[in-house]
Amino acid sequence: MMVFRLGWRNIWRNKRRTGVILTAVIIGVWSMIFLGALMRGISDQMVRNRIAALVGHIQIHHQGYRNDPVIENRITQPEVVIDALHMIPGHYRWAPRIRVNAIISNARHSGGAVLLGIEPELEATISFIGQAVVRGRYLKPEDPIGIIVGEALLEKFETKLGNKLVLMSQDANGEVASRAWRIIGVFRAELKHIEKQFVFVTLSSAQKMLKVDNNLSEVAIVLPSHEMAENAADELKSHLPYQNFEILTWRELLPLVTAVLNMYDIFILIWFLVVFIAMGFGLVNTILMAVFERIREFGLLRAMGMKPRLIIAEVLAESLFILIIGIITGNIAGFLTILAISPTGIDLSVFAAGIEFVGMARIIFPVIHIKDILVADITVIVLGLLISLYPAARASGISPVEAMAHT
Repeated sequence: MMVFRLGWRNIWRNKRRTGVILTAVIIGVWSMIFLGALMRGISDQMVRNRIAALVGHIQIHHQGYRNDPVIENRITQPEVVIDALHMIPGHYRWAPRIRVNAIISNARHSGGAVLLGIEPELEATISFIGQAVVRGRYLKPEDPIGIIVGEALLEKFETKLGNKLVLMSQDANGEVASRAWRIIGVFRAELKHIEKQFVFVTLSSAQKMLKVDNNLSEVAIVLPSHEMAENAADELKSHLPYQNFEILTWRELLPLVTAVLNMYDIFILIWFLVVFIAMGFGLVNTILMAVFERIREFGLLRAMGMKPRLIIAEVLAESLFILIIGIITGNIAGFLTILAISPTGIDLSVFAAGIEFVGMARIIFPVIHIKDILVADITVIVLGLLISLYPAARASGISPVEAMAHT
């Protein structure tokens, strides 16, 4: 206790010096927490956006569909898949789909698109499309020729609500299937390429056009948390024959996003180390200055019989108090900054063309992960005390004779 009392008193003997190093620690901890929350916000929103953008946490396909997404590689036994879905424990949502590449055209333009046949009510619970229609209306199960297109596609084709579009694709017999659809709704997506690429019709209409009876291209599953995907996929694999089906999690479906997430984890750790190194130089310099200013004091303590280990403990106690005060204040400053930014986020719309390539949102909302805060705080405490060992050792090595000779 005496060591801690001496340490607490000593850090306030030179308030200016203590204030300088405290400021460095506070800014360092604040930047760790804030940047960590910002990076986690980017990664969390990236995962949520891509999962909501028709990916889901798990997808089930016929074997070979991912490598060659043609109508021949369709699920011809959907009842087997549905039975297996009932085996997954816990709460989840799923939706069946027909997904094929198609040619879309009108009187003025033509281009490639992805035709997505959906069950409107089920799809609305697992993807963005249920809340994305900004003009017109959403699909109803009884819509035989209704189609929903993105705003970007609408502008590209110079058309409007109520007009017709013609879609062509290959049917189950290998022949060209063609059908006219009437635009009943226009959707807006976070990612522009989705607006340009996807068009939505009812599942029954797509099945009828492609002559596939009740067959499906895929079944998408959404779980309460993306961390549950691996276990749920393993459970499904145990109930579905691997030679007929392929079951992929979002990490396998989105390899680029997975790589970016791993990069963010490494970047956060590197940032913590960079900030600490900059802060550590200031800390060790400040403690050394304090030691050199108190050479006579340490010599007197040695002459009075204080053991070197107690002098080391006293210097480390001074460092510990500075670090604890800096961490507490830095945490509070970081939380307040995040709280101030959270309602509106950080608008990155000016970089929209680049950031949407990896699925990043245009507005970033910081997200606090307790793990990152603990890692930042523990890093500062542990490494801060380690680098303080050097000035503490210098202090403990001062002899009474050396102190008397010091002026």
